[in-house]
Amino acid sequence: MKLAVLIIGAGPAGLATAACLRQRSIPYLIVEREDCSASLWRYRTYDRVKLHLSKEFSSLPYMPHPDGTPTYIPKEEFLKYLDCYAEHFDIKPRYCTSVVSAAYDEGTSRWIVAARDTVAGTEILYAAKFLVVATGENGEGRIPEILGLESFHGEAIHSSTYKSGSGYAGKRVLVVGAGNSGMEIAYDLASHGADTSIVARSPVHIMTKGLIRLGMTFVQYIPITIVDIFIANIADFIFGDLSKYGVVRPRIGPLLLKSKTGRSCVIDVGTAGLIKKGIVKVFKGISKIIGNNVQFECGNDCEFDAIVFATGYKSTANLWLKDDKCVLNSDGRPSKGYPNIWKGENGLYFSGFARMGLAGISKDAYNIANDIVSVY
Repeated sequence: MKLAVLIIGAGPAGLATAACLRQRSIPYLIVEREDCSASLWRYRTYDRVKLHLSKEFSSLPYMPHPDGTPTYIPKEEFLKYLDCYAEHFDIKPRYCTSVVSAAYDEGTSRWIVAARDTVAGTEILYAAKFLVVATGENGEGRIPEILGLESFHGEAIHSSTYKSGSGYAGKRVLVVGAGNSGMEIAYDLASHGADTSIVARSPVHIMTKGLIRLGMTFVQYIPITIVDIFIANIADFIFGDLSKYGVVRPRIGPLLLKSKTGRSCVIDVGTAGLIKKGIVKVFKGISKIIGNNVQFECGNDCEFDAIVFATGYKSTANLWLKDDKCVLNSDGRPSKGYPNIWKGENGLYFSGFARMGLAGISKDAYNIANDIVSVY
């Protein structure tokens, strides 16, 4: 099947790119391996999750959130927004279509993409002039290699399968990873009566939603380093010195850190207060696991009934994208850095890989559509 543009992935990045192409009258097809759009949001997020950025920084191209939308949008309302978005722009993904391989053919100057209809069990072959990889960085959960993990007798899960702390009351639970997911899951567990600990190996900025909203507004008019100093000082006043509890702040400011590395600060939902009260205990790193006993790098050890790995995701694009030009690194992310991470070669594009949230996704979608129009 010959196509102008093939978009792989019907999450927010794929939907945004499709909408931008439609606005420019560029024909496309969007395929998705799951049976719905935004499967990460529907199937692999915990119940209490909300967007961490305020709504003015969290819309997709050409469709702001409607009046009355909460400032920080809960999961179900965001999914309704995505469904309305797809309906408004008449985006109709071909679901249950799993890409097996994609390679550029020099002879035809097209991307040859082999896919499989997972319901019918049939093979499909596409030939696209332009290929947009919109599968994002969250293809599958990442669990680090830890000595002795296989000997753990309790439940060990990735955060993508965690839904609620309601089933963990009275249990000793270790959350590995102190990013937004880890901190929020730790709060949820403790709120449901679990004896909760968290592993925080790397330095992290802890902020309020209001501070980040303020910072993202100010940075449009004031140098980022000045904004960082301002909001970091306010955060220190609000939270105090968390280093004595095991949470260390990075040397580089929160907004600059995000722009340079993609690492987000933690938006506090109440976990910092629980850490200061000793309700949530903080450990630096795991050295090994023997049965249900977890030994930490600080020399302490504790028994746990369950471990939740909030250790992020990795892309699966490098499993099927035939990459003779080393466009992708070992984590399946584009090797080219920001700000041109969205553009590959021979009509290849990447949407949603810049670690800049929904605002970054929107920027990618605009850039990709404009670039395709210029050579279509």
